[in-house]
Amino acid sequence: MDMINAIARAKINTALDVVGKRDDGYHDLRMIMQTVNLCDSIIIKKSRDKGIRLTSNLSWLPCDERNLVYRAAEEMIKYCDIKSGVDIELKKRIPAAAGLAGGSADCAAALVGMRSLFGVTLPNEELMKIGEQLGADVPFCIMRGTALAEGKGEILTPLPPFPDTFVLLAKPPINVSTPAVFKEYSEENVTAHPDIEKMIDYIKAGDLDGICGTMCNVLETVTIKNYPLIDDIKKTMLDTGARGSMMSGSGPTVFGFYDTYEQGLAALKKIRSEYRIKEVHLTTVFNNKGKL
Repeated sequence: MDMINAIARAKINTALDVVGKRDDGYHDLRMIMQTVNLCDSIIIKKSRDKGIRLTSNLSWLPCDERNLVYRAAEEMIKYCDIKSGVDIELKKRIPAAAGLAGGSADCAAALVGMRSLFGVTLPNEELMKIGEQLGADVPFCIMRGTALAEGKGEILTPLPPFPDTFVLLAKPPINVSTPAVFKEYSEENVTAHPDIEKMIDYIKAGDLDGICGTMCNVLETVTIKNYPLIDDIKKTMLDTGARGSMMSGSGPTVFGFYDTYEQGLAALKKIRSEYRIKEVHLTTVFNNKGKL
């Protein structure tokens, strides 16, 4: 095999809580993370020439050491003593800087893709340790599915599959800095925390209404305060039939769960028109593990 197409899938958080601050400056988190079927494509080809050549469909995206895909390939070449060079084509569809772990998902797919392409015997646990050095969300993006994430997000407990549902994602044209959100975060401004244990029970029961009723993201206290448009989009999703709606991660993407494709499509058209947002996607949850 000389080429592989590795698929990178976005994630959402159905619950996000800040439970403390660490000595290293990071915050301790408890989150429920869920993979969705909004995907990037990472095509990796073996090359007779040494080194890594990365290209992308986005002209502004760095294609050197600043890109996690490049760094993932670099780490695998070093760690597994791979002698060949690689040509990598990154086709982006997941919005950048959106709270959807697009960069981490690309990194994870590159790690998995390199392992498969070169036939390296490397268990997922070891691959996740490599990924953890590149980003806190990378281990989950390797594991995928539904999980409780703790620590910085790297301590993972797999959960039963999430109930099947359509997922509408709307990323307004807002640039949100995750470090800035955490720097501004204050427990004093939080009026409610997610009941994560109850949400886990609802996931185990396949109860989407229960899940939606317990969704909570404490970082909304920062991002929505600074960008009220996020709250407007949440309300529009609920008004158009979403069973639940919330901001993902540190934002600014808002997601909503819909029973039918037709409902989700009508909401997509309304949000694109009303708010003039281009990056609106209708997808589904991803529960099939073990696929690239």
